Order: sequence, then structure tokens, then C-alpha cells
Amino acid sequence: GGAARFATAADCPPDPSSYCRVALVLEDGSVFEGRSFGAEPPAGGTFAEVVFQTGMVGYAEALTDPSYRGQSLTMTYPMVGNYGVPDHGAADAVQPLLPRRTFESDSIHAAAVICQDYSADFSHWEATQSLGAWLHASGVPGVTGVDTRRLTKLLRERGSMIGRLTKIEDGAAP
Repeated sequence: GGAARFATAADCPPDPSSYCRVALVLEDGSVFEGRSFGAEPPAGGTFAEVVFQTGMVGYAEALTDPSYRGQSLTMTYPMVGNYGVPDHGAADAVQPLLPRRTFESDSIHAAAVICQDYSADFSHWEATQSLGAWLHASGVPGVTGVDTRRLTKLLRERGSMIGRLTKIEDGAAP
């Protein structure tokens, strides 16, 4: 075999994200506006406990970690999506009988993903889709453009809170 070739966003189906305006409204009244990626929030919004994760890499591992079941996961690393998502169904080359080391379980457990900067453009030799495409196929909304430093500081000071991620209709205030 030849050298491994990096897969890029140009090699995979387009990211289906709509990038509509969304708002994350916390139970204390704090509002964080952004743009959607992945699945759009349902009509009534997505309600979940908002927590944060401080890892610099490993969004696929974090999203499939059962400990985040039903929570809106804030990524503190400023950019997510830049290395795409590998094929979940492919066997791990080193441990073919175990789940891929990229995933903690068979599905996404987080209710939503919150980040500062989402990149639909990715490059990694194992990537077969964008993070937005994976979230879309899994029915999980994401929001980008959020000041995650301010959100994380708020959560550290006040503790985790219930938040509602909802679509903002054109011309409406959050």
C-alpha cells in the first residue's frame, strides 16, 4: 500500500448545516447568540443541563461519552471540526474487536454542542464526514459563534444550569 492520503472536506459530501441564528438561554436569564450547525434545534428548543469540557482535542470522544448523556456540551477549545469525523462502522486497525479509539460508545450522547468556532473544512486521513454532517445525521444541534470563555466562567461561578437552545426567527430578538 501507498502512503495514507488525507481526506478533506472536498472529498466528502457537503456539510448540511443551515447556520441559522440560534440562542442559548440559561435559567439565570443569560443569553448567548450564535449560528446553528449540525441539526437545527427542534421547534420548541432543546432543553438540557449546560456543562463544559476542557479537552483540546477529542470532540468525537467527548460527544460519544455516556457521562454527557442529555447535556449540552460546551467545548472550551476555540475551534472544533477541523479534523472531521472518521467512519464509526470501520474496525480499528490495531484493536479490530473493540470500538474505534475515536469513539467512547456507539452513538452521540450529548444533547447539543456549543463552541466558539466550528470549521466545516476539515483534513484528516481517517475523516469521512464533517462534524456538522455527523451531528445532522444524529439529530444533534450545535451552535457556533458563542463566547465560550464567558459561558465557561459563568458555569464555573454559578454551577451548571439548564439551558434552552432555540432557533431565532428572522428579525426577532433572542
